[in-house]
Amino acid sequence: MKRHINRYEFIDTFLKSDTYKNNFSYEGLSVLFDWLEEYEEGLESELEFDMVAVCCDFSEYKNIEELKESYNDIEDMDDLEDKTIVIMLEDEEGFIIQDF
Repeated sequence: MKRHINRYEFIDTFLKSDTYKNNFSYEGLSVLFDWLEEYEEGLESELEFDMVAVCCDFSEYKNIEELKESYNDIEDMDDLEDKTIVIMLEDEEGFIIQDF
């Protein structure tokens, strides 16, 4: 049994959560929703929405310096993109990664 959610419901679910409302910015949630929808299309299968799993699998960073506080083995964006999925935000400095 799967529940279909749209962009508004996806973002609203996070923003109303006391526990997870600060994990992603509004822009980050919007970009992540788009990426997950494209990922579903590539799989030709639907994903089941699980907010906790999304928070465990993805993290948002304001810039590479902030990421280096968590991942000290990353030198630059090219190095990061070699290791994991990187979803850029529109400001071109912030990004979301699939945690590794």
